[in-house]
Amino acid sequence: MPEGLKFNEQGLIPAIVQQYDSKEVLMLAWLNAEALKRTRETGQTWFWSRSRQELWNKGATSGNYQHVVAIYYDCDKDCLLILVDSPGPACHTGARSCFFTRLDFEVERA
Repeated sequence: MPEGLKFNEQGLIPAIVQQYDSKEVLMLAWLNAEALKRTRETGQTWFWSRSRQELWNKGATSGNYQHVVAIYYDCDKDCLLILVDSPGPACHTGARSCFFTRLDFEVERA
């Protein structure tokens, strides 16, 4: 485990999961120390489910595994970027990415 990674009060660190070649952002998930350890050991993504309070291997039920290409951490050591090869959908809805709903906004320009 890299020294100095900063997990929050719940023992979690957020991770942005991105398709390695297209750079498409697939999802945001949370890892605890055990999920990070399993991800590094198996080469597949493991996360901590905050709703179920348990570890989960992405793809174990759907078959849409994410194969890890690289893991980076940010300059503050409080967020991960996990580059993956994800041949199937990443979202539990069946969508390729969890980010498929656009939030509209208006900016007043002077």
